[in-house]
Amino acid sequence: MSNNNVKINVNHITRVEGHGNITIDVSNGELKECKLHVVEAPRFFEAMLKGRHYNDVGLIVCRICGICSAGHMLASLKASEDAFGITISDQERKLRMLLNCGEFFESHVLHVYFLAVPDFVGAKSVLPLVKTHKDTVIQALKLKKLGHDIGNIIGGRLIHSISMNVKAVSKVPTKKELEEIISRLKDAKKEIAIGANILKTLKIPDFERETEYISLYKPGEYTFLEGSIFSSDSGETSYKNYRETTNEYLVDHSTAKRAKHKRNSYMVGALARFNNNNQWLSDDAKQMAHDLGLKAPCYNPYMITVAQFVELVHITDDSIKIAEDLLNKSLEVEDRTFPLKAVTGVGAIEVPRGILFHEYSYNDKGYLEKANCIIPTGQNLENIENDMRKLTPTILDKTKEEITLMLEMLVRAYDPCISCSTHLLDVKFVNA
Repeated sequence: MSNNNVKINVNHITRVEGHGNITIDVSNGELKECKLHVVEAPRFFEAMLKGRHYNDVGLIVCRICGICSAGHMLASLKASEDAFGITISDQERKLRMLLNCGEFFESHVLHVYFLAVPDFVGAKSVLPLVKTHKDTVIQALKLKKLGHDIGNIIGGRLIHSISMNVKAVSKVPTKKELEEIISRLKDAKKEIAIGANILKTLKIPDFERETEYISLYKPGEYTFLEGSIFSSDSGETSYKNYRETTNEYLVDHSTAKRAKHKRNSYMVGALARFNNNNQWLSDDAKQMAHDLGLKAPCYNPYMITVAQFVELVHITDDSIKIAEDLLNKSLEVEDRTFPLKAVTGVGAIEVPRGILFHEYSYNDKGYLEKANCIIPTGQNLENIENDMRKLTPTILDKTKEEITLMLEMLVRAYDPCISCSTHLLDVKFVNA
């Protein structure tokens, strides 16, 4: 029997980073209101950067997030290097790839095992699973620690990396450290295969809504750190055209900006990357996708969690190759010089939750005059709300509790980092 009158107010959504609320109002079977509120105060990181030297910028923006810290650092470096015309070495490129892979590993494991899976087994959090799925929880903790340890070895610190800056790389891993990474990644492949057996038993909600999928794109590579912007609707464009892609705007019920491109919303993140770039996954990752029923194009947002797990396999394979290649090289601390001038540069990379953009304008002394950061979660917010609008009328035959759970699961599937998304550029201080 259809539930024609439903009012839902979720304050706050659990098992996501930051504070968000859901408001649903169905009256006489008609959806009157459907909103995803972001209620955190803006954090003004762009304003904090004004007047800072290029040496300081990456160290500041990596504080935007404790989970995607390395991602913000790497996007910052790419923006500064794009501005000053810096070309990095093959050694530095591979070290960055390894650092980024470590971050993806830690973040995806956190979301899949600790934030998403409890929904599918009827648990309020991961804590009850310690009793019912103890081995799986221990396995997840080991995998998550591996991601952190890679970040520590390559980045020089567990979070908020200090080894990489615009001038050069100040720390390189030893052969012993690289051998440890390779050995533990190979063990991780076995652990991931065991984890896949858990995912195969989960019942993913049967829901689809086609949307626009946007990610980085580099033919021949499942790319994370370089390439052009690719839209499933309009194709390829330069990363420098990010403003024409994102078209940020504000809504009254959110402190985070939103974005739209060819439609009134688009998706970024693991499922967008999979839909656009799946042909370049590793062989084992392709097999994992097949085993878990993930096939491109996939229009089910609940499958984002599965796409993240498939990416874990690819990231593991990719990281092993990178670490083995670095092991065969004579690594050295690098330094470089470059002329300063008044310039603007753009950095675009993939972080776990999707494509991230940083743009910086420097003066001829190397001090930043203007910054713009566009965060993946902000790009996803309108798409999540559009998913909610389509989903809600189809589940009115369920109880209010079941409807609430499915809406929360939908938001959680996107793995939002809400605190990251609350950015405003203009800050005006008025004297009292």
